[in-house]
Amino acid sequence: MTLFRSVVFQILFYANLAGQMLLYLPVFFLLPERACWWIVKSWGRSSLFLLRWLAGTRSELTGQENIPVGPVLVASKHQSFWEVIALLPHLEKPTFILKKELMGIPVFGWYAQRMGMIPVDRKRRGAVLPSLLAEARKAIADGRQIIIFPEGTRAAPGATPNYRPGIHFLYDALSLTIVPVALNSGLFWPRKAVRRQPGTIRAEFLPPIGPGLTRAALLGELGGRIEARSDALMREALSDYPALPVSPLLAAHLDQVPTPAST
Repeated sequence: MTLFRSVVFQILFYANLAGQMLLYLPVFFLLPERACWWIVKSWGRSSLFLLRWLAGTRSELTGQENIPVGPVLVASKHQSFWEVIALLPHLEKPTFILKKELMGIPVFGWYAQRMGMIPVDRKRRGAVLPSLLAEARKAIADGRQIIIFPEGTRAAPGATPNYRPGIHFLYDALSLTIVPVALNSGLFWPRKAVRRQPGTIRAEFLPPIGPGLTRAALLGELGGRIEARSDALMREALSDYPALPVSPLLAAHLDQVPTPAST
C-alpha cells in the first residue's frame, strides 16, 4: 500500500507542478513580484499537502525565530527534494542556487529565471565563482534570502558529509550571517526512490552564525551544528517510527556517533 500511495503521489506531484506552471503562464510574467511569490509558495504548500494526504508524510519546520530579517544565507542539509519545496513558504524571498541545466527546462526554467534563481555551471568549478558572486550581490541588494546546499548535492542519510568551500566564499565576500538547517528528510523521501514513508519529516532552522569566521572555522562550525542536529532528528524519527527502513550506511554511522546525553 505504501508503494502504491507513493506512486500516486509522484504522478500527482508532477501533474500539480506542470498544471500550475501552465495555468499561470499567460499572466505570470506580467504580475508584480509579490503575486509571483504567492503563486510559487502556494505550489510548495500544495505539494506538501499532497505528500501528507497521499503518502501520509507530514512536514514540520521549527526555529523560524532564528531567521534574521532581510538578506541572509540559508545553508541546508540536502537529503531529498523535500527541502526545496518545504523551505519555500518559510522565507520571504527565497533564492536557490541551482544547476544551470535546470534553467534550460522549458517553462520551469522561465519561472526560475523570473524568480531570480541563481544558476551555477558545476562543470566550470572555480571559474564560476565570479559570476556566482555577481548574481548573489544582486539577490542581496533585492533583500533576498539565498538558499545554498553546502555539500553541493543530495547525500544519503549516514553518508560522510562533504562541506565545500563555496559556502565560505559567499559568506566571506558578502559578509552575511548564515542560518544552518538540519533535517531528516532522507528517511522519508529517499533520493532516487519512489517510495515515500509515512511519518513526520522534521527540519530546524538553527541559531545563526555571524560573519567573520575563517574558512576552516566556518566549515567546522557549520558542519558540526548541521550534522549533530540532523543525526539527532534521524534518531528521533527512528525511535518514533520503528518501521522505517535503515540502510547499512546509516546504521553504521549512528553506531559511530554517540547519543547525546539527556538533560
